[in-house]
Amino acid sequence: MIGVNPRPIAAALVAAVLLLSACAPTGDDSVRVEPTAQPVYPQLATDPDIPVVEDVAYVPGGDELQKLDLCLPEQPATQGDRNVEGVPPTSVQPRPAVILVHGGSWRRGEKDNVSWRAMCQWFARNGYIAASIDYRLAPAVSFPAPLEDVEAAVRWMRDPDRVERYGVDPERIGLFGASAGGHLVSLVGTSGEGDWTSGTRVAAVVELSAPVDLHGPMNAEPLLESDILEFLGCRDYADCPAAALASPAGQIDPTDPPFFVAHSTEEFIPISQSDGFVAALRDAGVDTTYVTLEGRLHAASMLDDAMLERVLTFFDDKLGPVPVTLASGRR
Repeated sequence: MIGVNPRPIAAALVAAVLLLSACAPTGDDSVRVEPTAQPVYPQLATDPDIPVVEDVAYVPGGDELQKLDLCLPEQPATQGDRNVEGVPPTSVQPRPAVILVHGGSWRRGEKDNVSWRAMCQWFARNGYIAASIDYRLAPAVSFPAPLEDVEAAVRWMRDPDRVERYGVDPERIGLFGASAGGHLVSLVGTSGEGDWTSGTRVAAVVELSAPVDLHGPMNAEPLLESDILEFLGCRDYADCPAAALASPAGQIDPTDPPFFVAHSTEEFIPISQSDGFVAALRDAGVDTTYVTLEGRLHAASMLDDAMLERVLTFFDDKLGPVPVTLASGRR
């Protein structure tokens, strides 16, 4: 990347890699935009300049799916012994971290598919310590197991060992999720009360196309309704106590962290889900950015260059500053 700014190049790489297609002011403002590109099939996604530590267990001795891939920013290593994963320790200058949670109706998806690997490396290219996680899936498990996995990943990232080894700032951890992953990061973001710097609390959440109110049918496709009930471990909504606990829209309180919500106007998860969620967040005084995209694009398929820039601007604002390094040339 000599002599050029890597940020637009990295954004273009990810946009070409993800199934494509959306700058919103932060705070209480909203914006509606149109897609700037048509969806394309994934192509080569890896960034050879961004090291990836694969298949790290965030629950020691846990399930095969309780693992993550860690994407590390380019930067000079500190002197000293190599760490246990074989990657040199990072600079002691603290960095914010972002944990990525894939979608797939809570029953499929992988942390290391071409789209999520590209996104993980894109965050690292822009100076964040990023982790793309797998989590236990239905029908083998039901709620709250996937939620517990995301919370375990937050605790893993905040652990003093990660703080020392990778330079993670434990007070600046954000979440990024799409579709079912967007639901899980929203639920972590709205669970609990108080400061965002300890336990499983986080300092910022980005969710794309998330179903956030699971109390009853959402007038979505029958297959999605079936997946929701399977995730909840219920036969029907009439007798489903898990539905309230699993609905981020019902967990909001004024101490929740800033949210960035994006949703397409005509996609298969009704936009009323995000409309109601954003209204409830703002009613509680939670700093909320809302971007709606014209058309039917779902979740990660909304991530064109403009939407990627919005996401990065949001995290920079809420989790920054991001340390400058000669290797990344970010700023």
